[in-house]
Amino acid sequence: MSLPHRLLLVNGPNLNLLGTREPEIYGTATLADVERITRDAAARHGLEVTAVQSNHEGVLIDAIHDARTTCAGIVINPGGLTHTSVVLRDALSAVALPVAEVHISDVSAREEFRRHSYVHDVAAVHVTGEGVGGYAHAVELLVAVISGAADG
Repeated sequence: MSLPHRLLLVNGPNLNLLGTREPEIYGTATLADVERITRDAAARHGLEVTAVQSNHEGVLIDAIHDARTTCAGIVINPGGLTHTSVVLRDALSAVALPVAEVHISDVSAREEFRRHSYVHDVAAVHVTGEGVGGYAHAVELLVAVISGAADG
């Protein structure tokens, strides 16, 4: 059985406000820009992208569950759920797909509470502080993990 030719792109709460939300931290690129950047990076590898953004944890979990049979991997920026959501972490673990965790800002250089990620230990790839270009970098690293060319 061959792997699906699709990645799931998950963006968590408040990422719908990219472009206007704290531009000094997150820049001026929009969620549409993030989705385009991710799709372009995936297309270079013959992959399509299904994108979901929600401010509701359950919607994100349902999308992750659905990816089990339709996607080869997941690129996720959980937003604030990074630091609070055990159930999101458990969903990622349960689907057993390679995961790339992305953060636009350098969370390690921000408030103390942002330095812990519940997603970190279930992600094969971690990209932080690269702005929205980090999504393309995450796709490149995730494709290497999926193809077996890298360990993350």
